[in-house]
Amino acid sequence: MARNLILVLVVAIVATLLHGSAAQTRHVVGDSTGWTIASGGASFYSNWASKQTFKQGDTLVFNFTNGQHNVAKVTKAAYDACNGSNAITTLTTSPATVTLNESGQHYFICAFTGHCAAGQKLAVTVSGKASSPSPAPQPSSSPKASPTPAPKSSSPSPTPASAPAPATGPVTYTVGGSMGWVIPSGGAAAYTSWASGKTFVVGDILVFNFAKNTHNVEEVTKKNYDSCSSTSPIATYNAPPVRVTLNKTGEHYFICGFTGHCAAGQKLAINVTGATGGGKATSPSPSPSSSGSTPGTPSPSNPSSPSPAGSGGSSSPPAPSSGAVSVKAFGFCATLISVVAAAFFC
Repeated sequence: MARNLILVLVVAIVATLLHGSAAQTRHVVGDSTGWTIASGGASFYSNWASKQTFKQGDTLVFNFTNGQHNVAKVTKAAYDACNGSNAITTLTTSPATVTLNESGQHYFICAFTGHCAAGQKLAVTVSGKASSPSPAPQPSSSPKASPTPAPKSSSPSPTPASAPAPATGPVTYTVGGSMGWVIPSGGAAAYTSWASGKTFVVGDILVFNFAKNTHNVEEVTKKNYDSCSSTSPIATYNAPPVRVTLNKTGEHYFICGFTGHCAAGQKLAINVTGATGGGKATSPSPSPSSSGSTPGTPSPSNPSSPSPAGSGGSSSPPAPSSGAVSVKAFGFCATLISVVAAAFFC
């Protein structure tokens, strides 16, 4: 009798262990490519996520080269703006494991300069808890069956939709996006077009990415902007990446002070409003007047912000295989069952 009771208890424990191990899935982000700047841009991780089913309690595993990438969990606004300055959490050691402990949208980027803009970003949608057993039906308290009364209301009250949380905190903008701060092939219209879809507010940050000693950033007056003059600039920055905090409202003008670069279109004008917590475009910025003169010197190669070495897929460490059930859990359970069976039949 005691032996039978022990066997029943052990089988129950094994069933619980198997259920717990099967309830959670381990997703290796990007599979064998890992967490890097993928050749397909942002669509690579979007396509990867579309083939997965994420449930509460699942884990994400990010494989990357330490010191060359990181994993920053951010808000929707920061994800859209590629802003890692106020991340919810930041993981710097690979492999980085993130537990999806609540349902809804989760957003991740690499906070290294230019990596998110180049496509190293991931958004996942998490549903409810995995493998949640349905509650057992309760027996009726009355022995007599009675017809179900008709509902008093013909339609249930609609559940009000929750309003999205407004963006808070400053937004970091990478000037020109993946193009960076260079002599654009489309002339001054390239930076006018980039700025026209954005709303800049006090506290936001502009990041200028360029190759050192080939460009610089000068903040100038409206007059010097129009004439592409580097005489008496308000401020000059030579060491990339240049970060400029927009600390006052009104028009701000930036040019490259290298000879011929401004005339060839390397110039930016933006309008800054007084509100904080921007990030979404509301109205285009006024188009700045641009010089129509022909550049006197040939354009150098346009150096975008280079990706750090090892950012390709080949540098990522081998990705461990993902699966819903732990092999170790099965091994433990099989061993436990064998021992109990031996004890029972001896």
